[in-house]
Amino acid sequence: MSTERVLADAAERGLQIEVIERPRASSLEEAARLQGIEPRDIVKTLVVKRSDGTYLFVLVPGDRQIAWKKLRDVVGVNKLQLPDADQALEATGYERGTITPLGSTTAWPVVADASISGRRISMGAGDHRHSLWVQADELIKAFDATVADVT
Repeated sequence: MSTERVLADAAERGLQIEVIERPRASSLEEAARLQGIEPRDIVKTLVVKRSDGTYLFVLVPGDRQIAWKKLRDVVGVNKLQLPDADQALEATGYERGTITPLGSTTAWPVVADASISGRRISMGAGDHRHSLWVQADELIKAFDATVADVT
């Protein structure tokens, strides 16, 4: 089960997380309702492909979108794109809607939108029937993430 990879990676990093079981959700808004939270409290882990074929994770609150120019400036490249679902699965080992940097098959760099700092957040936990909760600042530290305004 993919949540086992998440839990093992968190333990290895000394990161305290809580994984909760929930019904499968068909959207971020539904996942928020099922957890009794607002969409902004769920942080999407977006897989972004660079022009050299490598990837990075971008952590974005559920009520925001990537501002591509800002992200390109932070990353220092002029071409980025969202890969299709098959490429994202191949790059991370997770299906869309379940992606997290924790337990990814490849440890891609992480960029976190500055707005998540100082908050307890929910995010994907590796499968469609679980979510994880974590202190954003601890997650950022565990991945040595770049924090910037990218939304």
